Amino acid sequence: MYDDSTPDTSRSAEADPDVKAANAEAEAANVPRLDTDDSGPLRPERKASREKLKADAKRMSRETGKGLGKLDYSRPRRRADEEPESNTQYPHNTHPILVPGIAIDEQRRRYSLDKIIFAVAGTLTVAFVIWGITDSSNVASVAKAAYDWSTMNVGWFFNVVAIVVLVALLILAFSSYGKIPLGKDDEKAEFSTFSWVAMLFAAGIGIGVLFFGPSEPLTYFISPPPLTNDPETTEALHGAMAQTYFHWGFHAWAMYALVGGAIAYAAYRRGRSLLLSSIFQTLFGKRQTEGFAGKVVDIFAIVATLFGTAAALGIAAMQIGTGVSIVSGAGPMTNNMLVVIICVLTVGFIISAVSGVSKGIRYLSSINIILTVGIVALVLFLGPTLFLLNLLPSAMMEYLGSLFDMMGKSLSWGGETYEFQSVWTVYYWAWWISWSPFVGTFIARISRGRSIRQFILGTIFIPSTLLFVAYGIMGGTSIWMYREGASGFTDSMEAPEVFFTLIGNLPYVEWLPAVAIVVLAIFFITSADSASVVMGMLASRGDQEPKKWVVVFWGLVMSGIAVVMLLLGDASALEGLQQLVIVTAVPFAVIMLFIIFAWFKELRTDPLALRRKYAQNAVDNAVVAGADRYGDDFAFQVVQTEPGDGANGGIDSEHEDYTGWYQRTDEYGEPVGFDYETGKWADGWTSEEAGNDDSETTAESSEAESQTESRVTE
Repeated sequence: MYDDSTPDTSRSAEADPDVKAANAEAEAANVPRLDTDDSGPLRPERKASREKLKADAKRMSRETGKGLGKLDYSRPRRRADEEPESNTQYPHNTHPILVPGIAIDEQRRRYSLDKIIFAVAGTLTVAFVIWGITDSSNVASVAKAAYDWSTMNVGWFFNVVAIVVLVALLILAFSSYGKIPLGKDDEKAEFSTFSWVAMLFAAGIGIGVLFFGPSEPLTYFISPPPLTNDPETTEALHGAMAQTYFHWGFHAWAMYALVGGAIAYAAYRRGRSLLLSSIFQTLFGKRQTEGFAGKVVDIFAIVATLFGTAAALGIAAMQIGTGVSIVSGAGPMTNNMLVVIICVLTVGFIISAVSGVSKGIRYLSSINIILTVGIVALVLFLGPTLFLLNLLPSAMMEYLGSLFDMMGKSLSWGGETYEFQSVWTVYYWAWWISWSPFVGTFIARISRGRSIRQFILGTIFIPSTLLFVAYGIMGGTSIWMYREGASGFTDSMEAPEVFFTLIGNLPYVEWLPAVAIVVLAIFFITSADSASVVMGMLASRGDQEPKKWVVVFWGLVMSGIAVVMLLLGDASALEGLQQLVIVTAVPFAVIMLFIIFAWFKELRTDPLALRRKYAQNAVDNAVVAGADRYGDDFAFQVVQTEPGDGANGGIDSEHEDYTGWYQRTDEYGEPVGFDYETGKWADGWTSEEAGNDDSETTAESSEAESQTESRVTE
């Protein structure tokens, strides 16, 4: 930056030591002296005029910085009457704009079970399961009352959260913060773009494609949302697809992107644990994040994940039960049969969790995705292909055209709309909120090294688009078969029956129902396994490989909650699932808004954001000063300025918001020296020693855990 402090015009230029120093630097760099122009030394009156212009330019630059600072609620600025310290010592002698970021695997951390989180979340959920099994009628009445209150009084809030999350993330993606990486500076993406897209696709394909894909559009076609279209018309067809896309599209994936992006930033850019509470360190402070406030966030995340995933497991069990009844001819499905199915699948989950076949289960999960895509492809080519090829683009445009109308529906539209919103839209928003810790953690772990812009736009639009195709094929086929009077299709059929009725009308695939049952069973096991690992991480201070018994515990609790949900209704009803998902998602919906605020606040102190701020200030000041002195013919030169007149624009770079996060610590949280250029620790610690840090049986680890617990209780 070419900038110097305003000289005292009462002294001669040659006597001014500041000008002398600058002139010496100018001569060494072969640039014009500050007190001359092309015609020789400046006349006093001309020099005074130039110095006045320069002083005005500096003042305007500082005022501009202050104006911008008013919008910057988290960027600490030095008070006008505060004298800056000299010989400032930053952590590890590294200025905050020079920190390249810290990855979670570069930190020295000992993981152990968080007894408070495990005890509170475990006790509450186990007590609920016992209550639900021993007195399901009482639970049903309480759940119904809580559901009615939530949908009546908080339904609008779920709509607000869904809209705010989507809008906030799109603003973030297209802002200057979108260039910030979810990793260290210049860190390459961990997975190729093709692999990343494939994994996002896998995250979007699940039980819902086979359950809601055929049934939900058909439901809207037969009974359209209030104040929209007449039943079973061409308009109802396209409106049904648009409504389905609304529930499964951009808003849903924006919720996953918010949680996943914030977790990835905290873990791979700031070096914190893969915990929901890590997102809030800048907002709550480190003490509260590791203490009461952080534990509350992680407990709510566990509860939301438990109920959200349990709902998916319950749906899978209903779908499997219906398939077994159709294939075996065993008759209508009952709750007792569903409980048996859940128990059998839970045993399969336990075997995968405690044995050495977990890697095989992951391969099986990948094969399952291929089988699901294969089922959708069979429906496309064996079903009404030409009709579907015409429907898909039309349905997409109908969704985009009616998006704002659907976003604006609420209780104010009347009782029928309120009832529809409660059963469908609010339920889906609550369900996605409940799933966001689980899915968000997954997409965070596969997105390391990508920019925030890449991450947000990819996560929102890639899975949504793929789901639009899958749901368009499945839903369009079920509606076409219903209109054509295909065997088994009626206007009163239950949701679990639609899929098996659909594939039962396809030619040449009599074997497909059995394959579908296997696919659904694998989805149950892999979903339970993955969600249990995430909850194990939340209960184990972010340990990415939690103890097996902790994983099994959460899996058993999840299955127990699924049983209770099904006991609240009959074997084909979704009421119990919907009621509990909505009620338990309310606290985490509030947390979602805090995540937006916390993430935006933290991004404002990111090293890359600070560099851009410094660069903008430096360029603005230098351009004004250079044009004033030399017209078009000037270049930039970095020189030292008086405190407050430089590129920082008044930013207090010594403030803890900028420096506190990159002070490295040892396993016990004590500060330790570190060289960011070489990556070496002052005490000689190396990454090879990290393998020994996982042992919790040593006295050293027990002491560390005791110290952590004592800090929490202070």
